[in-house]
Amino acid sequence: MNEQIFSLELFPSTKPLYDLKITGSITRRANQLAIGYMLFDQFKEVIIAPASDRPARKHELWKDTCFEFFLGIKDSEQYWEFNLTSAGHWNVYRFDGYRQGMQEETAFTMLPFSVHHQADGLVVALDIDLSKIVSTQVLEIAITSVIKHRNSEVTYWALTHRGAEADFHQRDSFIIEL
Repeated sequence: MNEQIFSLELFPSTKPLYDLKITGSITRRANQLAIGYMLFDQFKEVIIAPASDRPARKHELWKDTCFEFFLGIKDSEQYWEFNLTSAGHWNVYRFDGYRQGMQEETAFTMLPFSVHHQADGLVVALDIDLSKIVSTQVLEIAITSVIKHRNSEVTYWALTHRGAEADFHQRDSFIIEL
């Protein structure tokens, strides 16, 4: 088991309007991956969609508040993007290389994640078997979030920001190895 604690950083060109924190942990045991995000929003300035009666696979989830992670196999250009929302909607995309060959990853027909609303924020937790897409190779991971604020401003959060613009797909930002 290899657990790592994380804290996401706001993209430098954006300015938060209040105190917001995104922290969590990620663990891998063989091909079982567990990731948990904790959004601390004391002033309730983030738009958090209520739970849907029918959570489903949907596109363009990053246009609203969305918790994401990117997973690549070490020494390979191929990677996956996982998107989770507070409403329970989700998607997984596979890429052949940097923003190339984007396809919905059909190996997953659902993602087993939970969302818990708290007085000062939100907890999102996913526990998934990655055997459908990878074996026991070393994985490189980027953890990110897109946050939509009540004033419609969108901010971008990641473990690290490596470019002049917020770009979660940059492979040198996949800095966690599991």
